[in-house]
Amino acid sequence: MVELRVGSTASWTKTITRADVEAFAALTGDDNPLHLDEEFARNTRFGRPVVHGMLVAGLISAVLGRMLPGPGTIYLRQTLEFRRPVYPGDTITAVVEVLDIRKDKPIVTLATRCLNQHGEEVLRGEAMVLAPKGDPRRHADDP
Repeated sequence: MVELRVGSTASWTKTITRADVEAFAALTGDDNPLHLDEEFARNTRFGRPVVHGMLVAGLISAVLGRMLPGPGTIYLRQTLEFRRPVYPGDTITAVVEVLDIRKDKPIVTLATRCLNQHGEEVLRGEAMVLAPKGDPRRHADDP
């Protein structure tokens, strides 16, 4: 488990496959041909299909719910800035860092980033979450 303190970080890495993109499209109904149609995408600025931005952003949610703050975390807010395209086959690492923990409530502010296999930032933003009640990683001197 990752300690819940300002400066703590956690990350998770996943290679995004064509099957992931198709499953995301089916689940959300976002069947934009930019993501699914090779011929259509070939004639765009990207030259090939790109991964849905929200699929990439979902990797941040995985870190929040699995590791930092961890199981039971509730999203309150997330800002996103999409910096580079992600293509099927790219390996993305979502990284979160604790920026602030409120003293009066278990509300945590985190820097959020996603990097591709070349270390290039593809997404960045900031999240605010409600940390799980009774989180065993919190220190006795924390609120």
